[in-house]
Amino acid sequence: MQKLSGLTKRDEWIVASYLVLFLCGTIFCGTMSAQAAPGNGPSGQLQPAPASESRAQTKPAAIGEASAHAVGGEHPDLPISALKPKVIEDWSTPSLKGSDLKLGDVLNAGIDTHNPTFTRELVRVEWRAGDPIDLYIIKPKVVEKPPVILYLYSYPFETDGYLKNDFAAFLAQNGFAAVGFASALTSGRYHAPRPLKEWFVSELQESLATTAHDVQMILNYLGTRHDMDMDRVGMFGDGSGATIAILAAAVDPRIKTLDLLNPWGDWPDWLAKSPLVPEKERPDYVKPEFLGKVAPLDPAKWLPELKTQKIRLQLVNGVGVTPNVVREKIEAAAPASAEIVHFESVEEFSRAAASGTRFNWIKEKLQPGSTRRQTPINAGLPSNSSVKAAQ
Repeated sequence: MQKLSGLTKRDEWIVASYLVLFLCGTIFCGTMSAQAAPGNGPSGQLQPAPASESRAQTKPAAIGEASAHAVGGEHPDLPISALKPKVIEDWSTPSLKGSDLKLGDVLNAGIDTHNPTFTRELVRVEWRAGDPIDLYIIKPKVVEKPPVILYLYSYPFETDGYLKNDFAAFLAQNGFAAVGFASALTSGRYHAPRPLKEWFVSELQESLATTAHDVQMILNYLGTRHDMDMDRVGMFGDGSGATIAILAAAVDPRIKTLDLLNPWGDWPDWLAKSPLVPEKERPDYVKPEFLGKVAPLDPAKWLPELKTQKIRLQLVNGVGVTPNVVREKIEAAAPASAEIVHFESVEEFSRAAASGTRFNWIKEKLQPGSTRRQTPINAGLPSNSSVKAAQ
């Protein structure tokens, strides 16, 4: 591919990521329909709800400390707390303890029932002012209360794929519900007036902590619906999404099964060596102050704590965003019960994914009474794959 001039390494990686995601989606699902499924809205299409026009500058301390002058000045003597509820969120931990997030109004863009095997909803939830989260909820038609898997792809993944019928049908196969969403500072969750210089990595503590909190709040919301089996919850995570899945599962026992693909982590090494980090910004991210903020959110710290969950850790060589030393340390931190799958190249991983069974592992582990381990060495994978249990 011809090198694009004028782009930083970060920009080149983002462009390459979109191409990889497109190719993987094609491999998993075949050619996806370009047209979104019909919905109940006036246009006949199920579409994402419009993004909020502004995003609160959330801080670890209380939100909403500005004066009333900032919201129109009509009552200049009133504190902002009298006009908007105060929100407290602790970014130093993936746990919701110490935070005070409350589910606000839930907006539903309609239910698409036109497909023969699944229904699809677009639901907007919010527990921080100015940071709405769109949930793509896909359910099989043949199961009244299906088990549910949360899907969180890596920064900078877009969520439009959940509107593709082939992909939605693929996720709902074998009677499972799927809930897809985007992490903080990703996709439609990047709102003005946040300056463009602030992005997922520059605000890494916020990105990780708030999204780990989001996972738990999403589970709280799903529990209020009473249409899914909340005793059988799994999560698939890719890249930064895998990191967040580890953090959330470490503090929320509702997540029973994890399928992890190339997690980011081991922050001192990742921030010092990942090509995703622009060289001109890197010195700021390896300073003790920055590293100290993200240290409590390192998956290498939390992975050994996952004693009860069923875990598969897939590690693909040749994905430059995660340096080899990071993959090695993440693997070393995995609990002994984890199943480790190595792919020597992206091409090898793509061949394995082409079988269309990529999510079968997590679905099998969520079946009632599932205790058996993955069939060892080479089962369902290319002959040159290395599949082993962590020692």
